[in-house]
This record gives sequence, structure tokens and C-alpha cells, in this order.
Amino acid sequence: MRKTMLLLCCTGLSVLAVGAFLLARGRTASADLESSSASIAPEPGPTVVADQGFEVDILVDGRPLEEYYARGKAYVEAIEGSEYEVRIRNPLPFRVAVALSVDGLNSIDARRTSAWNASKWVIGPYQTIHIGGWQMSSERARRFYFTSERDSYAAKLGQASNLGVISAVFFRERKPAPVPVTPPPRPRPPYEEDGTRDKRSEAPSVSSEGKSSAKARRDSPAPVPDDEYAATGIGRSVQNDVSWINMDLDLRPAAEVSIRYEYYPVLVRLGILPRPYTRPDPIRRREGATGFEDRRFSPEP
Repeated sequence: MRKTMLLLCCTGLSVLAVGAFLLARGRTASADLESSSASIAPEPGPTVVADQGFEVDILVDGRPLEEYYARGKAYVEAIEGSEYEVRIRNPLPFRVAVALSVDGLNSIDARRTSAWNASKWVIGPYQTIHIGGWQMSSERARRFYFTSERDSYAAKLGQASNLGVISAVFFRERKPAPVPVTPPPRPRPPYEEDGTRDKRSEAPSVSSEGKSSAKARRDSPAPVPDDEYAATGIGRSVQNDVSWINMDLDLRPAAEVSIRYEYYPVLVRLGILPRPYTRPDPIRRREGATGFEDRRFSPEP
């Protein structure tokens, strides 16, 4: 299946080596965020293991946040007000396309879709990319930063049901033969800099079988955003140019990596981090207690 791709050239985001593609309902795009181009490797043989070795890290000030594993998930501690970027590494000798969602929204067009229908970033063989913001147009992105649920980009779009999660789904390329094409018209971004939403944003089409479930979702009460929990905001603008290429992808994903992020008090409540105590810590004193000492008789108190 032929997919149309968009090649991105980011000059405003911090990037190591990038080749990224966007796949939106049959269209894929690629980003070259301050990256050096890599030669395309031949199509891999059956001995290549494509579902191991993918790495996704959350970076603040260029340093990865420590990950904690609990409840079958990976967690990181969100630092309120800090900008962050997502570092993604492709360990394979051929290109892959990755659908990256933040708070349930695609990082390229802020849509909520399946991973297959989502626009995707493309990573060259053995390359690492840094995605640091929401792609707002063919020339501009706006930075990710940790903030409250009420201030989050998702809440501004009325999509506050999946906050606190960053997910990357990887797809292998079938035939590494990029062909430049004219980019299709890009819809108006659903969120403008003045804080207003695009009233013309189109609703997704729903089949007759799915009308009842769609109506149930509409009738269900929307979650109320909370200032106590972490989410991702839409921050300052940075330059990030894009262009399109062609790419074929496998229908089945090669791997999926998800990371949950929460503020420190929430991680403590979840039992992922130890509960803080005032110093000196009584439990440390008690843990150092011994049963006997060299004493002949009981002393007077």
C-alpha cells in the first residue's frame, strides 16, 4: 500500500538525527529536525527482529527523566512548567514510521485516531529523533511543557480524557524508495495562538454500526480537568519546516512504547515513589535498632 509522506526540517527544535514521516489516513510525512541524512538500507531479511530495541525517553534540559516501573507501566516524574521533548531511537537498519501521541492527541495534527490512521514521524536507519512540540503548520511547531490539566492543550480542545500518557507506535517500511510529492492542503490548526478554536473543525464520519457508541460517548459527561495532575501544554513557537515524500508501511505495528507521567505527590500516592518524611527520618532510626548491648544490670531511668 502506497502512503504519501511529509519530510520535516526542524530548525527550531533540538534534534540529533531525524527523518520523520506523517501518516494521516493514507498519507505519511517525514521530518528532518536538524538532522544529517542517512542512506537507505536494503529491505531487511526475515532474521531481523523488528519488535525489540526501540527506545523512547522524555528529556528535560537535554537529560532523560528517570523511569519507574510499576503496575506494568513505565512512569516518569513531571516537572511543573518545564519544557520537554521526546527522544525516539530506531535500532533497525531500515526506516520506520512512528505515530507519537501526547495526552491521547497526535503530536502532528492533534487528532485522536488509531495509530495506523495517525500522521507519523519517520526515523532513518539507526537514527534518533527529538520531537519537542506540536506541529502547527508546515513551518512551525509549539513546544511541549508540563502543566496542569486545566492549562493543557487537550483541555483547550475539549479532549481531556487521556491526559498523562505519551505513546509511540512503530511501523516498518516495506519498500525504502522515497519519492517527493506536492504536499496536500493542510487543514487550519484546531487551536490558534489567540486561544480560540476553529469552529469549522470537521467531525469524524461514523458508520451506521458505530452511531450508537458515538452517541454514548457524546452523552457521557466530560472529565473535569484538575490542577493537581500533570498534562502537556502548548508553548512557545519554534521553526519547523516540512515537506512530503512517499513511503510504504507494514499494516501491523512493529512495537509500541507508552510512558505515564505524573507530578511527584501523585507518584507517591500511587506507591511508585516512597512517601517523604521529615528529617531525621524515624523509620531509619528504628531500622538501625539492635537487641543487645554489653550491659551487666538495668540502669536507673
